[in-house]
Amino acid sequence: MAEAENLEQATFGAGCFWGVEYFFSEQDGVVGTAVGYMGGTVDNPTYEQVCSGRTGHTEVVQVTYDPARVSYDELLAVFFGLHDPTQVNRQGPDIGTQYRSVIFYHTPEQETAARAFKQKLDASGEFDRPIATTIEPAQTFWPAEDYHQEYYRKKGIVPTCHR
Repeated sequence: MAEAENLEQATFGAGCFWGVEYFFSEQDGVVGTAVGYMGGTVDNPTYEQVCSGRTGHTEVVQVTYDPARVSYDELLAVFFGLHDPTQVNRQGPDIGTQYRSVIFYHTPEQETAARAFKQKLDASGEFDRPIATTIEPAQTFWPAEDYHQEYYRKKGIVPTCHR
């Protein structure tokens, strides 16, 4: 879909993927989202495997967006505004490597933008601790089980789990 319509993809891990997906899906210029897993050592992992902490995967949201309507920097601002990027391997009550703060870049331009945004945010003094978000090349995206996709929308709930 992304290539056919000059759309691009971005992938973010910011804690529990349900809320992250919900807030990205609400952004103008975002044309699709999917929750899944990235960065681990097991092909086609299940939620239970990822939650065990033994696969190395992170819960992520893959965002398909129209760069003519929303910039990657705007998506980075949403990402950093959704969670506490100073926490290591957790977000709020969710603890484990699967909840780490990570940006998986798909292009050299995304890598450059992500590193610059992180550096600027770190230097801003907005946070009392250093930004712990890692920036890594995108790997295989493994979609999560169907019941995780658009979880809050299906439940008719607006999430409160992200800031």
